[in-house]
Amino acid sequence: MYPDGKMKALTLSYDDGVEQDKHLIEILNRYNIKGTFNINSGIQSAAGSFQKGDVLVRRMNVRGLPELYKDHEVAVHSLTHPHLENLDRETVINELETDKLNIERIFKTNVYGMAYPFGTFNETVISAVRECSLCYARGVQSTYSFDIPRNLLAYQPTMHHKDPKLMETAETFLALKTAIPQVFYVWGHSYEFEADKNWHIMEDFCKLVSGRDDIYYAVNAQALLG
Repeated sequence: MYPDGKMKALTLSYDDGVEQDKHLIEILNRYNIKGTFNINSGIQSAAGSFQKGDVLVRRMNVRGLPELYKDHEVAVHSLTHPHLENLDRETVINELETDKLNIERIFKTNVYGMAYPFGTFNETVISAVRECSLCYARGVQSTYSFDIPRNLLAYQPTMHHKDPKLMETAETFLALKTAIPQVFYVWGHSYEFEADKNWHIMEDFCKLVSGRDDIYYAVNAQALLG
């Protein structure tokens, strides 16, 4: 159960710490919706930029990020964004633990979870996540479900923001009556809105789901860990 006896939580998760997060946060803050932002502290600078279609995606320098992400959650995305399942266990631990320690130092906060780079993982990676004292870890496979699984280290989201069923699923969630906690979890990369020229998707989504008395607008840790 969530605060005030609520049984439904909405949470968003966005990866890579890129400049488009600024506009996304403007939208989220306007509608009082919370999100979790997963960053790679080892490459968190303009030097970590990359191309997505005709859009130059620039990772933001660390300076200024504590203020930008204020009132949201910052979580692990690994130090350098590798395919963790291709690395030895000690290197995976270094990727996760160093990123976690960096985030805790920079943002002066506790770090509870992460998003897997590329959404990929295996049992060795999950074991390393557990050793780093992370309590949840998210992949990228859509479940179209609001259920909270027992194994939060192999958590999969409800859907990506550009899934054609986004608004239909949102309507289902709004109408849902439940006696057990349920989570509507949407993920993506904010640069996709710019590359796809569809910022209106997030605007329309937030307008639809915001301001509901029976929904807990939470960051990932609040929604998944209670």
